[in-house]
Amino acid sequence: MNFQLKATDSGSKARAGSFTTAHGAVETPIFMPVGTVASVKAVHQKELREDTQAQIILGNTYHLYLRPGTTVLEQAGGLHKFMGWPGPILTDSGGYQVYSLSGTNKITEEGVAFKSHIDGSKHFFSPEASMKIQRSIGADIIMAFDECPPYPSSYQYAKNSMHMTHRWLERCVGWLAENEPVYGHPQYLFPIVQGSTFEDLRKQSAETIAGFDCEGYAIGGLSVGEPHEEMYAMSELVCSHLPENKPRYLMGVGTPANILENIALGVDMFDCVMPTRNGRNGMIFTSEGIFNIKNKKWEADFSPLDPNGTSFVDSAYTRAYLRHLFAANEYLGRQIASLHNLRFYLWLVEQARMHILQNTFTSWKNEMVVKLQNRL
Repeated sequence: MNFQLKATDSGSKARAGSFTTAHGAVETPIFMPVGTVASVKAVHQKELREDTQAQIILGNTYHLYLRPGTTVLEQAGGLHKFMGWPGPILTDSGGYQVYSLSGTNKITEEGVAFKSHIDGSKHFFSPEASMKIQRSIGADIIMAFDECPPYPSSYQYAKNSMHMTHRWLERCVGWLAENEPVYGHPQYLFPIVQGSTFEDLRKQSAETIAGFDCEGYAIGGLSVGEPHEEMYAMSELVCSHLPENKPRYLMGVGTPANILENIALGVDMFDCVMPTRNGRNGMIFTSEGIFNIKNKKWEADFSPLDPNGTSFVDSAYTRAYLRHLFAANEYLGRQIASLHNLRFYLWLVEQARMHILQNTFTSWKNEMVVKLQNRL
């Protein structure tokens, strides 16, 4: 991937860097829109590329395995061609979705047996199966198969889970070494640090996976219900034990403030469904705070969605118009809200990168975090 570290902020551990994949370059810190089932909900690929200016998106191994299935994806030539997305793609391993099906799964050393949320059919994911599926999907960055322990977890459960994740990582690495990519472009494996919120386990997990010398590393098992302070403490600890010359990906995080705080701790990559999911429900993120566009107070407000013009839609659509669309239950309202929020998230990490390069990140971040949490 040839990760290059461009600058580090003197007042924090924030980093600006870049890496290259077969489908394009990515500048960090970066936010990745979530395209769970080969689609970022309510957003056309052309808009995703041109309007939100997304550099890399995320696909979901569990969901893509169930529908449309690997046979269709291979016939299409991989996920890039299937969904018409020319840029880089990252896929998770399916581990988190299996974790979320805790009522219908069975975890053993061999892997995880689970039932489809679609039709109840029985399936089995092993480390080898996850790697095989991700080969078929064809993402540029793939995740090692892991177990995501629930929060809270007992120390013993988190410890046993972490060690199994490490053993599964060995199996993932072994399978990939024996099986070439399907579509002729390289796929880069990111192992996942686990250990719940126990400092010694997180340290041990970070040091263990760093020993595999992969192209990048992910931090999993956070943003699953723990207080933000514990999330930050674990992120800071893990980043301090991961190599400086490789990208660090915090999975499933989070709010705009969460992202800035974790950038300050040394994280480079993020994904979250929040900008699109919350947007479809009327929550708008701006540089001055958040607001619910459904509220009557916006009925005759003809100001832009963000007073500071962070979004491509700011000059085209007013708060009054967007509220009208939601009140009339027009699909366009959810589309505009999703586009605006995605562009805002990407604007935010772009601003973070600019301030890191200018060595003004810390003071800017401290001011922004306060604003981002305002309720307008």
